[in-house]
Amino acid sequence: MARRSIRYRPLPSQAKFHRSEARFKGFSGPIGSGKSQALCQEAIRLSYLNPGRTGLIGAPTYPMLRDATVASLTEALETSRLPFELQKSENVLTMSDTGSRILLRAVDEFERLRGTNLAWFGLDELSYSQEGAWLRLEGRLRDPKATRLCGFAVWTPKGFDWVYRRFIKDPAAGYEAVLAKPFENRFLLDQVPDFYDRLKASYDEAFFQQEVLGSYLNVKGGLVYGSFARDANVRPVEMDVGQPVCWAVDFNVDPMSSVVAQMAGDEVRVLGEIVLRRATTEQACAEFERRFGLPRAGVVVYGDASGASMKTSGYSDYDIIREYFRVRAAKVSYRVPSANPPVRTRVTAVNSKLRSAAGDVRLYVDPGCRELIADFEEVCYREDTTEIDKDRDRRRTHLSDALGYLICHEGRGTVGERGVRLF
Repeated sequence: MARRSIRYRPLPSQAKFHRSEARFKGFSGPIGSGKSQALCQEAIRLSYLNPGRTGLIGAPTYPMLRDATVASLTEALETSRLPFELQKSENVLTMSDTGSRILLRAVDEFERLRGTNLAWFGLDELSYSQEGAWLRLEGRLRDPKATRLCGFAVWTPKGFDWVYRRFIKDPAAGYEAVLAKPFENRFLLDQVPDFYDRLKASYDEAFFQQEVLGSYLNVKGGLVYGSFARDANVRPVEMDVGQPVCWAVDFNVDPMSSVVAQMAGDEVRVLGEIVLRRATTEQACAEFERRFGLPRAGVVVYGDASGASMKTSGYSDYDIIREYFRVRAAKVSYRVPSANPPVRTRVTAVNSKLRSAAGDVRLYVDPGCRELIADFEEVCYREDTTEIDKDRDRRRTHLSDALGYLICHEGRGTVGERGVRLF
């Protein structure tokens, strides 16, 4: 078995995680607790304990795998001067000392995970993955020549979800979880002493407790936009003619809903709302022009990624918007994601603007936006779930969804310890 010295001084929680001999083990912790380092170092350790065998490192989505997980793994290898070869076209990393292979996979389409026997696997940000992905990989942990069979994961708490139930509430035989504490990472706090205090400005109170303090909270049921308060978030908003106008659209035939806003630094100021029954996209464009004109500073369009899908006419909703403004020689740009952000990410982004954990309010809504205000006050989760109830009142959720696309896009839709993108 090859031996190498590793440049790594684990924190107490990390050391406990690495010492665990459980077949399936997890590391749960807040931002800054060293989850990514624990994931990478455990993967390196198992690749040496299982020379010549195959393991797998996974992340919830491909952008996250590429931009965060693989980047952290290669950095850890380079820091310790461990030789490896990365085949980007195949998404496979080979350890030169041992011949061990590490498959690099996104697990959002987990049915594709069937196949090769594994000696070990590790998943990043497990609470953003489906339980089916974990179960598929459990079934692949069956390499008869492995020295140490192990499945492991790291995550930030996300309420009493399937991860909590499987690893913490009632773990089956062979399962163990290590719960890291906030403020444990002395290396981080030596470099950035106010790290945790600064995050209060970015998160709402519940998300701060979950992401920064690592608490398991009941996020099921109740109001979706619990940070909203009329006395803090509702006030008259005037258009600044020197700034671009943001138009965020939620494409529904009935109603066709959109919000019109402007950015002022990191503040979002909602000027108005457009709600049209049984309307076409072109009619929505005409109503926007009637009420807000063609702003000289330009229009920035945000919205649902599904609006880019082709209709029976051969044109997408965004094609129709482009053509409408093109013939009017209007200055228009588009900030539309290739995929919609996860609902939880979008809701958290809106709540943190309504009121952050530090008490900062950065979202103001004109009193004339009655339907948007109703969304903030009435939209709820389905009972005992984290799914937004869209059936309770069909008029609800459309405007808050539209605004969420704008806010989440400007916030880049990041999650987790490294602030990486999920979409």
